[in-house]
Amino acid sequence: MKKMVIFEPAMCCSTGVCGPGVDRQLLRVSSIINNLKSNGVLVERYNLSGNPQMFVDNKTINKMLNESGIEVLPVTMVDDIVVKTKTYPTDEEFASLLDVPVSSLKSVIKKPSIKKPSKGCDCDGGCC
Repeated sequence: MKKMVIFEPAMCCSTGVCGPGVDRQLLRVSSIINNLKSNGVLVERYNLSGNPQMFVDNKTINKMLNESGIEVLPVTMVDDIVVKTKTYPTDEEFASLLDVPVSSLKSVIKKPSIKKPSKGCDCDGGCC
């Protein structure tokens, strides 16, 4: 099974729902990662402010940051190979990189069924 690791720039949270506005891109990525993890796919995510040691310990990321600066983030790696820099993978790229169907990236929210009130059995007097 493939393993994806995403190294992100410094931010207060990874969900995209903190601060004055919602970052739809971060919200999309968070949702996809949660769905992938719940389906047993190995995905790790490191934030520069929350996990700085991971950026130091990973020689590839450390070298990229020293040569290109933080503008290179986010960096996505699959099986220790850099596959994307500066932006997050699209839905299609997530699926392709991890060999999973695009449908597994989306959470399925079931709408509650609305039952119509029973009119009885339409028999005389309400009894059959």
